[in-house]
Amino acid sequence: MHPYLLHSGHLLLPTFGFLTAIGLMAALSLSLRTSAAVGLNPEKLWNAGLFAILSAFVLSRLLLIAANPHNFLAYPILLLMVPSLTATGILLTVLVTLLYLRLRSLPLLATLDAWAPCATLTWAFLALGHFFEGSDAGLPTTLPWGLAIPPDRIRLHPVALYAALAAAALTLALLRRLPRQQHPGDTLALALAISGLIQFLLTFFRQPYLYPTAAGTLLDPIQWIALGMILTAGLILLQPRKLVTHAV
Repeated sequence: MHPYLLHSGHLLLPTFGFLTAIGLMAALSLSLRTSAAVGLNPEKLWNAGLFAILSAFVLSRLLLIAANPHNFLAYPILLLMVPSLTATGILLTVLVTLLYLRLRSLPLLATLDAWAPCATLTWAFLALGHFFEGSDAGLPTTLPWGLAIPPDRIRLHPVALYAALAAAALTLALLRRLPRQQHPGDTLALALAISGLIQFLLTFFRQPYLYPTAAGTLLDPIQWIALGMILTAGLILLQPRKLVTHAV
């Protein structure tokens, strides 16, 4: 595994962080193309995407500082370098992004349709980051492509690589689907449903975790989230929506 692309003295360049940055920039660039497919202004969609990314970064750091004020005063730079995107941070990011979209008069479903392939592309890069840093451990396997883990050289399923390949394939499928969708929200629903299904299935290849709650023993938390994504996709498809008019 290669957790660092560069390691020279105190200078560290984490592979995961580097690939995350590349993925976010690729997603923003892709939004310039997907915006045209749903009839949105590319510059507005780029700005909205950049706002969402910066909001996630700033809000996650503010929450981290609020939870660890003494550590921040003692080691400010070190604390700010800690990965800190939590469920609360994601929720706050979603809320402020929705407010931004409303203020900028960007239609919600069309915007999320355009962002769907961008999100799955980012997921592919995040999964690659986990693969190269050696996280997201899988169950033991005898398959020839299993990762040999020292010191016993036990082969494990490369779950992160499975996720990266699935996310990349889904991105291509969404890009083909987007210009031909019949209703606003169709591409979003497809992305949620398939992403949820992929995440649900991948948990069967991951090493299990023990959770103290009854819900945690029934299903893995990721499986609950995956089912929520699939349910949300179904609710979107059940809503009455106008037909999309395609240019001939």
